[in-house]
Amino acid sequence: MNKPLDYIFPNPPADLDPTRLDAAAVPEHVAVIMDGNGRWAKERGKNRLFGHKAGIEAVRETIRCASDVGVRYLTIYSFSSENWKRPQDEVIGLMNLFATTMLAEVDGLHEEHVRVMTIGRTDALPKKTRDAFAKAWEKTKDNDGMTLVVAVNYGGRVELMDAMRSFMDEAHAAMRAGRAPEELTEESFARHLYTADIPDPDLLIRTSGEMRVSNFLLWQIAYAEFVCTDVLWPDFDRYEFLRALLEFQGRDRRFGAVK
Repeated sequence: MNKPLDYIFPNPPADLDPTRLDAAAVPEHVAVIMDGNGRWAKERGKNRLFGHKAGIEAVRETIRCASDVGVRYLTIYSFSSENWKRPQDEVIGLMNLFATTMLAEVDGLHEEHVRVMTIGRTDALPKKTRDAFAKAWEKTKDNDGMTLVVAVNYGGRVELMDAMRSFMDEAHAAMRAGRAPEELTEESFARHLYTADIPDPDLLIRTSGEMRVSNFLLWQIAYAEFVCTDVLWPDFDRYEFLRALLEFQGRDRRFGAVK
């Protein structure tokens, strides 16, 4: 834990005791499906982009809290490969929001020693958005704190296809050079995923009451613990994050074995 509990959780609700959090059992990697921005905005008579903008504060809060409690990797699902099907004005607004937010936040993230990286087919993003993420990576790549992984233009099935293509290209190159190709194993295949150097998520959080994985980290979440909350993403804060951590710590993780 990087900061005292009373600093991280200064005003907990009456039904929530931060001292229950076991610092030795904080998940190494937390992945988050941030859902509910549109419904949150609709409840207030606003458009969906209003909800996405409101959700930025929840992103900030989650990043800060995750870093403070000692999470080493935080992956947020910001834009899926299927989200291009949304109305054009929403997509354009999201791409601009990603760029402006990343540029506005990177100095603060850098000060907290957070490393920022992306996964997904970022080459398809608008140049402004692509450049913002590239600048964030360049500025923070040597940081030794938490790694923030932004999944943008990401799809789990696309990742698996890209990994297989990469594996086959490497095998063909080896054969052309007169070498035996590497044996296909779970370990050798995983080295070709976007997340090759990142441990699999221990905990997957999904907001807004939905109960599906939405093509997110299909390979990596094989043994992740799922915590689903009815809270809409803009209302998600450090105390909701704490609830998810406490629920995770109450699980009996057996990884297919028997204890």
